[in-house]
Amino acid sequence: MTKKIAVIGAGLMGAGIAQVSAQAGYEVTLRDVTDAALERAQGGIRASYEKFVAKGKMSAEDAEAALARLTVTTDLDAVADADLIVEAVFEKIEIKQEVFRQLDAVAKDGAVLASNTSALPITQIAAVTNRPEFVVGTHFFSPVPLMQLCELVRGYKTSDETLAVARAFAEGVGKTCIVVNRDVAGFVTTRLITALTTEAVRLYEAGVATAEDIDVACKLGFGHAMGPLATIDLTGVDIMRNATSNIYEETKDEKFAPPELLNRMVTAGDLGRKSGKGFYDYK
Repeated sequence: MTKKIAVIGAGLMGAGIAQVSAQAGYEVTLRDVTDAALERAQGGIRASYEKFVAKGKMSAEDAEAALARLTVTTDLDAVADADLIVEAVFEKIEIKQEVFRQLDAVAKDGAVLASNTSALPITQIAAVTNRPEFVVGTHFFSPVPLMQLCELVRGYKTSDETLAVARAFAEGVGKTCIVVNRDVAGFVTTRLITALTTEAVRLYEAGVATAEDIDVACKLGFGHAMGPLATIDLTGVDIMRNATSNIYEETKDEKFAPPELLNRMVTAGDLGRKSGKGFYDYK
């Protein structure tokens, strides 16, 4: 049974995966390249647990026990004994491939290497390793402690056993899984949300309707919990722009081409909630 988990990347997604893993009873090593990133992640995880305790969703004793199961480090060799390693770094194929080259060199034999990518083909990531059958996609959703879905993605050589380990882990941290059997760019969820959000951006860009009205149309007309433009702000304008770019590069389908407005917003630093401004103002 998988009990030792390592997470590579202490950003929002990596910290969230580490948080739910420690809470579920796994021994977790969270690795990043800077102490500052690890300190932010630890502080965010502690603050999240404290909110759960205040709301009666978690006991104070369980929160402290979960924190005790979390180790942070800048040393990549510290992940060598993990049964499963989840990569959650920036959504660029070159960066992810370099991480997987490094993990292939340090991970123990039989360890499952998972990527939290939302759009990049697992086969491309696995191709730089000597163990492509042990590479799988585990696409969690933000914020990880609250979102219930995990999209499991098979690469061309992902084994049934590897997929089973990934499913057991995701279900072990409380997620419901869907399986993507062919790792087309964008998989299922990102492909669907990208088609919707890019069209929403184009409608807004053309002055057809306000951001508020486009989002209300999707919430009340289609029963969505959040409108597409608010979703972009929550996810990150840069993250959504990169996801659409990755799918467009793979498919050459014009409906996935990033709207000019997304590129301009990224250049200007209007990245959504994390920057204080996106399609909405959060300051």
